[in-house]
Amino acid sequence: MRGGAQAHLQECDDGHLYVVKFRNNPQHQRILVNEWIASSLLAYLQISTPEIALVNISAEFLARNPQAYIESHTRRIAIEPGQHFGSRFPGNPSENMIYDFIPDVLLPKVVNRNEFLGAMVLDKWTGNVDMRQAIFRRSEKPRGYLASMIDQGYAFGGPQWKFLDSPLYGLYFRPSVYENAESWDDFQPWLNRVVRFPRDVLDQARSEVPPEWILGEEALLDSLLEKLLSRCKRVPDLIDDLLHADVNPFLGWLPPHAA
Repeated sequence: MRGGAQAHLQECDDGHLYVVKFRNNPQHQRILVNEWIASSLLAYLQISTPEIALVNISAEFLARNPQAYIESHTRRIAIEPGQHFGSRFPGNPSENMIYDFIPDVLLPKVVNRNEFLGAMVLDKWTGNVDMRQAIFRRSEKPRGYLASMIDQGYAFGGPQWKFLDSPLYGLYFRPSVYENAESWDDFQPWLNRVVRFPRDVLDQARSEVPPEWILGEEALLDSLLEKLLSRCKRVPDLIDDLLHADVNPFLGWLPPHAA
């Protein structure tokens, strides 16, 4: 698969395909933790995102599949056996067309385009320092395209595990997905769900992180998640910073002083 983490598309014994990021990926092992926690939060917020799973890769599987490896300049790095992060692929790539890009003329046909505002709430809260990533597939009822939010690896500042806030972090690169935003009401119900976020949801996601992903960093992760909880009520301010930034992506919503 494309991307710096060098994920692989693998069929698992449940019969489904998963985009798998490995523990020893080039970006950092923390990327898997970020993916697991942030994807769990997206699911809680009821924003479309692929189902996630722990994918166990055995030494026997790797021995039978030498094409599974990580590239580093001129050498190959073996994948470590154990549990890795899996994001379920929507369907079968030989039968279902999945798009990581659709032209501007088709973006109004994305039936859940408002969920990009929900993803912004999540990305500002978790300090995503990457662009918002999404994939699209055809939808019949209603007819159009359905967006699904993917690639949360650079939440929490990526491998830095720091909240590095900037107005332009975490935005989708096509601002037309935000053009229907005209007030704070358009960020609901996601904004209220974060402001009133229940701690037990985060505790559950933390409990599901495999111990080998955070060996020696347990206390650091716990501290990071405490800081995340302390940011819940700051999310409106982080969005307001974007509203007043030099580049305002909300084409239909101007700050009060510019109205």
